[in-house]
Amino acid sequence: MNTTFMKSSPFLIFLIIAFSACAQQKKENDIPLEEDPKNYTTEIVVPDLQTPWGMVWLPDGSMLITEKSGTLIHYKDGNKTLVGNVPEVYQRNQGGLLDIELHPKYEQNGWLYISYSSKEGTEKGGNTALIRAKLDNNQLTNIEHLYKATPNTTKGHHFGSRIEFDNQGYLYFSIGDRGNRDVNPQDITKDGGKIYRFNDDGSIPKDNPFVNNKDAKKAIFSYGHRNPQGMAVHSDGTIWVHEHGPKGGDEINSIKKGSNYGWPVITYGINYSGTSITDITKKEGMEQPIYYWVPSIAPSGMDFITSDIYPDWKNHLLVGSLVFQRLELLELTDHKVTKRQKLLDGMGRARNVRQGPDGFIYVAVENKGIVKITPK
Repeated sequence: MNTTFMKSSPFLIFLIIAFSACAQQKKENDIPLEEDPKNYTTEIVVPDLQTPWGMVWLPDGSMLITEKSGTLIHYKDGNKTLVGNVPEVYQRNQGGLLDIELHPKYEQNGWLYISYSSKEGTEKGGNTALIRAKLDNNQLTNIEHLYKATPNTTKGHHFGSRIEFDNQGYLYFSIGDRGNRDVNPQDITKDGGKIYRFNDDGSIPKDNPFVNNKDAKKAIFSYGHRNPQGMAVHSDGTIWVHEHGPKGGDEINSIKKGSNYGWPVITYGINYSGTSITDITKKEGMEQPIYYWVPSIAPSGMDFITSDIYPDWKNHLLVGSLVFQRLELLELTDHKVTKRQKLLDGMGRARNVRQGPDGFIYVAVENKGIVKITPK
């Protein structure tokens, strides 16, 4: 090798390093992506939405939809009504009004749960917060503030955030590392880069893994995450989460109590510049993902298909892709991804996907609306 040339060409060295890293990543990720079968039709059932982030169905069949800009929409009988008394959001980049979920016993107690980026606190900027409230005449009432991550920061990315209840009635909630990867994810005394678990009233379960650690954030259930924006309950009762990696290394993880998911000590991704974050992808005491994507798909929203309406897709997993503007259908065998397939290819940035109470699949597509998928 001509060392004189190499010394005079730092950019060439950078390209060689970046290319080598990317090539190694692609070699490790060997499940091919199959083409869209187009064995379904689509219909926009809620039109003209900008960034629909979360969506739930009320018992009467109407929908509540969060727009990242800070509005909560009640969609009923073809009409959109803005819900009042929604908390002010810290709207910056990825921050805003985020997820929404109903209590499993909503018909009995009327509680709904909302996550958003909040300015509350003495520092400038914002951080992710969780509230619960009731809906009365299209107004939020009885608002209770359950959790607010600290400290605030003016960074506009990695807020998380998804909300889910497990089969035992525990409430799970995700917060991204808030762009502070070298401090937050691996430190259980700090918020960020965590999955949190609560009782439905926001109190801390007595068996949470770090309740006896006097310095820890007691709500933490797992740590070492980057930016989790998908969450769903597997049929075995476990919580599954997907998260954005850097350049490559988006992950799906099955969440275990007290476990460390590695970010940024281990990752299958690299820096956006093409340089290495770490030279290891595995380490004792840190969990391996069920699946990871290289290149990144920018996953957002996730749900398991349990409906008989889709017999070929049943018991498998749907994940939205922002960057490739599609859904991915991931076929599962014994908690392993064995097949990948494009759906809604080119439809737009899929921000969320949920199976509705009617058994049909609905996808929140940015700058479009809520799309219903019907098999042919």
